[in-house]
Amino acid sequence: MPCRVSVIIPNWNTLKFLGPCLTSLREQTFQDFETILVDSGSTDDSLPFVAGNFPEVRILALGENRGFSGAVNAGIRASEAEFVVLLNNDTEQDPAWLAELARAAENHPEAGSFASKLMDFHDRDTLDGAGDALRKSGLPYRLGHGERDKGQFDKQVPVFGACAAAALYRREMLDDIGLFDEDFFAYCEDGDLSFRAQLAGYGCLYVPGAVVYHVGGASTGGKRSPTATRLGTRNGLCLLVKDLPTPLVPGMLLPIVAGQVTRLAVTTLSGVLPAHLAGLVEAMRLIPKMLRKRRDIQKRRRVPTTHIRMLLRDASRAARASILRRLRDQFLGKRRR
Repeated sequence: MPCRVSVIIPNWNTLKFLGPCLTSLREQTFQDFETILVDSGSTDDSLPFVAGNFPEVRILALGENRGFSGAVNAGIRASEAEFVVLLNNDTEQDPAWLAELARAAENHPEAGSFASKLMDFHDRDTLDGAGDALRKSGLPYRLGHGERDKGQFDKQVPVFGACAAAALYRREMLDDIGLFDEDFFAYCEDGDLSFRAQLAGYGCLYVPGAVVYHVGGASTGGKRSPTATRLGTRNGLCLLVKDLPTPLVPGMLLPIVAGQVTRLAVTTLSGVLPAHLAGLVEAMRLIPKMLRKRRDIQKRRRVPTTHIRMLLRDASRAARASILRRLRDQFLGKRRR
C-alpha cells in the first residue's frame, strides 16, 4: 500500500545541503511518507552520501540534467501517493511541516495545492515567501519575501500559487491539469502550473504552520545570476502566452509592457542585461510552441475570466503591500544602524 505522501527532492551537485535537509525530514511528526531523491546527473558524491547515510531515501538517478521540471516530473511519475510534496534540498523543515500540510489538504478538499511558510535560512526572523502572486504586470512575486516576520502572514489564506521549493499538490489535480512544463527547465514552472490549476478551478491555500527554512538559488547562483535571469525572463513571457485568457489581454497590455520595461531596467542596473536579452530571444523562439499548448489550456478553462481578473487584482494588491512593508523594514533597519 503506498504512503499517503511522496516527498520529491530534485538534486544536482548540491551535496552540502543534503545532510541537513534529509535529517530534518527524519524528524517530522508526520511519518506516513516516502522520500524520493531525483538526481540530475550529479558529479559530486551526492548519491553515495545519500545511499550510505539515508538508506530510507529512494534514489532515482536520471543520469542527465533535465532541469527542475524534468526532475520533479520523473519523481511524480515514480510515485503513487495521494499527495505529492516538492521540496528543494537547500532547506530545513520544522518538525510539524508535513503534518501541517497534510492536515490542510484533508480539511480543504476544494484546494489543489498548498504553500508553505518559507523563512530565510540564514536569518530566521526574515520571511522568504508566504505564497506566490502573479501581478497584473505579468511579473511574479513571492509574497513576504525579505520582510521581517511580525505575524503578518500567520493566517491561512488563499493565494495565487505555491512556491515549489516546498509545496503540496493533490495527485488528482496533477492528473487533471498535467505536470510541470519541461520546456521551462527551471524558474516560473511553478507559476505556470499554478495558473493552469486556477484556470481549471483548483485553488491554492497558504499554510502558515508549515514552516521551512530556505537558502534559495543553490543550483543557479541566486536570483540575479545570469542563468536565473535568462530563464526567468524567458519563462515569465512563456507563462503569459500559455495561460492568460484572451479577454483579459486588452486590459493588461499596458501593465505588462510597463512590467517588461521595469524588468529591463532592473537587469541593466544589476549587470545582467545580456542574460535578459538572451531570455527574450529564447522566448520568441518558443512562442509557437507555447501557442499550441495554449489552445488546450484555454479549452479546458472551467472558471470565468472575471474570476481570474479578481485573482490577479488581489494578487497584485497583496504583492504591492508586501513590497511596501519590505522597503519600510529596509529603511528602518538602515536608520537604526
